Amino acid sequence: MKFFADTADTADIRDLADAGLLDGVTTNPSLIHKAGRDFLEVVAEICEIVDGPVSAEVVALDFEGMMREAEIVRKIADNVAVKVPLTIDGLKACKALTDDGTMVNVTLCFSANQALLAAKAGATFISPFVGRHDDIGYPGMELISDIRLIYDNYDFATEILVASVRNPIHVLEAAKIGADVMTAPPSVIKMLVKHPLTDNGIKAFMADWEKTGQKIG
Repeated sequence: MKFFADTADTADIRDLADAGLLDGVTTNPSLIHKAGRDFLEVVAEICEIVDGPVSAEVVALDFEGMMREAEIVRKIADNVAVKVPLTIDGLKACKALTDDGTMVNVTLCFSANQALLAAKAGATFISPFVGRHDDIGYPGMELISDIRLIYDNYDFATEILVASVRNPIHVLEAAKIGADVMTAPPSVIKMLVKHPLTDNGIKAFMADWEKTGQKIG
């Protein structure tokens, strides 16, 4: 499963990329606002840090506006994936852009039927939101299972990009289901390395090493 970071913080992106943990990055208007930087500037910097897809979202809601904004966004770098909402106009933009060779991430997916439409429109990625489903009492991972089954039934090339990931359990379940990608805040990705037995093991090793009185180098 590919790991994308859901952030516009370039320091966090560099940190994860240096550890070999990043296959791409997703951004959205809220993350750009949080970063407090110019949208085009920060996307360009992210594209220089990572070789994989970098999702940059258009904000127009009509087809013509989406296409105008997409034309600007996709010129930033070759690894930009234009992010569009799961609406009729968004699907129209998805088809037009993918037909023209541009990667497209269709976002705000909350049903398997929506995911089916995105795949038929040629989306590179579909972004179902698991955390927001969990928030309203619906198990978000059931949505991922349904999409995986449908895509496998018809051999769709669209990659399932699990979004709204809130915790390590989401990551584990997405991997077990066979999602292609998961995107999570850097803090969640870093949580995956933590285990109390690892911490205890390090402490024990360091204590025994101290007793040897030795140094390396």
